[in-house]
Amino acid sequence: LEQRLEAAFEKTFGRHVDIIVRGAKDWLKLAAGNPFPADSAKAGDQVAVRVMRKPAPVEAVTGLQAYAGEDEKVTSVGGDIWVVFSRERPSSRLLAAMNHKRMGTGTSRNWNTVRRLAEMLG
Repeated sequence: LEQRLEAAFEKTFGRHVDIIVRGAKDWLKLAAGNPFPADSAKAGDQVAVRVMRKPAPVEAVTGLQAYAGEDEKVTSVGGDIWVVFSRERPSSRLLAAMNHKRMGTGTSRNWNTVRRLAEMLG
């Protein structure tokens, strides 16, 4: 399905865009697996998940720790990458480090979006 959607998008708009499809059950599991519930409750816009097409390499996720500020957190759950971004620093080095080249194909969504989509599916 992802390949068909990507081909249709490229045909229609003249450029390639990676598309990741998750079913309702998988999305609800993703939302339930949030490793940072307290941070999410305080600042849902500062907690994000990078939903991966294929699980992120463990060593690559571990390597992200070097880019995290002292008030930032990063972990992997089921191959997806969860991050708590700093509210004190407007630009995090983590964001740039979580690129396609290092992590693989993925797309990031903040907790507010993840939660609302899960509620719609609920």
